[in-house]
Amino acid sequence: MNPITTIAHDTWREDALCRQTDPEIFHPEVGGTAVPAKQTCAACPVRRACLDYAIDTRQQWGIWGGVGQKELRRLIRARQAEAA
Repeated sequence: MNPITTIAHDTWREDALCRQTDPEIFHPEVGGTAVPAKQTCAACPVRRACLDYAIDTRQQWGIWGGVGQKELRRLIRARQAEAA
């Protein structure tokens, strides 16, 4: 990813609802619940941009754009397959 794309790609963070919550809810412990994070994401106006960022940067841990780790990894693999 080039620096210009990265700068523009990160502007969504300013409007992200997660900035107003405890960041720990987006990285639940094993056996913990992701419900609070997913509820925050469901109401977030930049949910799609967050998810796109997570896929583009291959974030494999945590809740991004309302998606859990397993689904996120699947989406990353699908995007990589499309690019191949």
